[in-house]
Amino acid sequence: MTDATVSPTDSDELPLSFRGPAPVAAVVGYGFWLFLLSDIIIFSALFATYAVLSKETAGGPTGPELFDKGRVFAETICLLLSSFTSGLAALAVQRSDIRATYSWFLVTMALGITFLALEGTEFAHMASEGAVPSRSAFLSAFFTLVGTHGLHVLSGLLWLTVMLAQIARFGFLPMVRRRLFCFGLFWHALDIVWIGVFTIVYLGAH
Repeated sequence: MTDATVSPTDSDELPLSFRGPAPVAAVVGYGFWLFLLSDIIIFSALFATYAVLSKETAGGPTGPELFDKGRVFAETICLLLSSFTSGLAALAVQRSDIRATYSWFLVTMALGITFLALEGTEFAHMASEGAVPSRSAFLSAFFTLVGTHGLHVLSGLLWLTVMLAQIARFGFLPMVRRRLFCFGLFWHALDIVWIGVFTIVYLGAH
């Protein structure tokens, strides 16, 4: 018996498992979506924990007594605007416009840093009033949920710093474009999570 040969025109009729490895972009995108899914599961667990413990103040301060909704609104505006500027940077990447890419990503970084600064002052103010995680189950759940999101924002800013250095070093090579695409997904996901935080934790406080 002789092995059958397959012409290029027959490749579309083969099962997927016989068509060779998937493109790198598809593998990277699929893997990163799995990572985002695992992150969403973590945040879902934190949201559920907060929902259960939000009334367990142990006689301590409640959310309405602690939250400065004006400051939280400013944080929200900063993060939403940073998502918009990140999208504009992604469009600049598609055009291979390095000047616009740097400009919009630097604005994104500035907005992200402002968000973290506002959140840091909120935490410091709460701590000055004795509202620390060990004070009650409510505060433990609050600091864990909001703090975990803040750590993700910080990680995103560090990631973006590295990516700007890679653009300067390598330009818009395919690997750089893939990493910037993944960063965009990550940053937009953080916005979605924050909308949940803003709605459930701050607007839902009563």
